[in-house]
Amino acid sequence: MLEQFVEKNPRDAFGRYGLAMECMKEGDIGGAEVHFKKLITDHPDYVAAYYQYGRMLAAENRAEDAKKILIQGVSRAEQAGDAHAQQEMQATLDELS
Repeated sequence: MLEQFVEKNPRDAFGRYGLAMECMKEGDIGGAEVHFKKLITDHPDYVAAYYQYGRMLAAENRAEDAKKILIQGVSRAEQAGDAHAQQEMQATLDELS
């Protein structure tokens, strides 16, 4: 259902995020990565995407990739004034360092 929604509304951030999360939940890491990248490209201020994408990469033992995404996310969260997301991503970054 989410795939159909995103197909009809490819620039819908919430739908794309939901689809990325569903892929991740089902173990489709490649699919999740495609959707997270598209979401971040189309909606760079969608802060939650950086956090979830970074956590997924870290769980896949891709620490350097995770750090890059999380650093971008910390910056975006700071720009957006989202202190909570910024702190969560910074804590995850600190764990990876």
